[in-house]
Order: sequence, then structure tokens, then C-alpha cells
Amino acid sequence: MTSNATDHATGNTTGNAAELYGRISNDVELTQSLFRQALQDPSGALGRIVALGEQEGLPVSPEEVKAHLAGLDDGATKQWLIKARGGL
Repeated sequence: MTSNATDHATGNTTGNAAELYGRISNDVELTQSLFRQALQDPSGALGRIVALGEQEGLPVSPEEVKAHLAGLDDGATKQWLIKARGGL
């Protein structure tokens, strides 16, 4: 059994980004709110995602969020990224 502290020390924060993305994706209202924010203020949306990770106990860095989103094979996410690319 490993502890979260051990996981974080070994760099398991990529898993945090995936888990956080899943939680956000399951909340339609939050997803739409982040999308609208990203269209107006992409870096603010990214900061909000990082803050949500902290609140959920899934700390992530902006770079980890970007890396996770870039690795997804999901048409809707890719469209969101294209529109929000300026701040990401």
C-alpha cells in the first residue's frame, strides 16, 4: 500500500490530472462554465482547474493539465483546446 505523499513524491500527479479531468467532465455545469471562461480568459480557466484540483485533493500543475489535455483522443476536448489555445 502506498501513501498519497509517496505517490506525489514519485510523480504520480499525471494520474491526478486524469482523475480531475474525469470529475470535471462528469459535471456538465462546471464543464460549460470552464469552456465559457476559456473562451474569454484561457489562462484564468487553467488557473481555475488547478484550484479545483487543490480543492478536490488532486493537486496538479498547469503543465500537467496541459499535458493531459494534449494527450486525449477526444474530439470535443480537442475543439475546446483549439478555441482556448491562446492561454494554454
